[in-house]
Amino acid sequence: MDTMTLWHLTGWEFAALALAALLVGFSKTAVSGANTVSLAVFAAVLPARASTGVLLPVLIAGDVLAVLTYRRHAHWPTLWRLFPAVAAGVVAGTVFLVWADDRIVRTSIGAILLVMAAVTVWRRRAADTEPEPEEVTSRAGRLKARSYGVLGGFTTMVANAGGPVMSMYLLSAGFRKLGFLGTSAFFFLIVNVSKVPFSAGLGLIDGRSLRLDAALVLFVVPGALLGKWAVQRINQRLFEQLVIAATVLGALQLLLR
Repeated sequence: MDTMTLWHLTGWEFAALALAALLVGFSKTAVSGANTVSLAVFAAVLPARASTGVLLPVLIAGDVLAVLTYRRHAHWPTLWRLFPAVAAGVVAGTVFLVWADDRIVRTSIGAILLVMAAVTVWRRRAADTEPEPEEVTSRAGRLKARSYGVLGGFTTMVANAGGPVMSMYLLSAGFRKLGFLGTSAFFFLIVNVSKVPFSAGLGLIDGRSLRLDAALVLFVVPGALLGKWAVQRINQRLFEQLVIAATVLGALQLLLR
């Protein structure tokens, strides 16, 4: 695998990855989905296809911290309803990665980021005008869960970009802040751990990538602590606007690279 090791990175490149790792920790305990900026940074600094394997252990570290913080607030019926559809999406994403080269993966990540930014903008605008969310136990609710599950599984396998998809689903299902964060934390811990064998089998995770991860995981912890402190204080509307802008710029950089 053409993955850069720690000693092949310039100081600025490692600083960018470290900042992205810190943002992973922050997003896991404060604003789920904000790590789309992180995956754009990883794909810009590292080979795009290999970047998904390097980022995965960093995400898992953030997931563990999020679970420890919000473990009492998870809604397990929602999780069990999502997992079968997510598994189908992960398998589809794995098949895609088998034949996709670095250029296709880079373009796909850029396109996914743009779509996710558009989805986030639509979700924020619709939040104030939508009627009461559909019951997740209704037929429409089950269909919505399956649709979001497949899309979330595919995007998280191909680009580690399932955050905005699942954020939109959980918000539309009427989750409050703590329930949202607790359910999201367990969801991504389980899904990301299940992706490890697939990523290793594709050669996206190996000894070299794990050495780089060992250095980057150190920056996830302060990010998670900052997120825990900020979750009750942050102006989320302004932050989401900044995240959307950074995501769009990262996506365009990948598409035009």
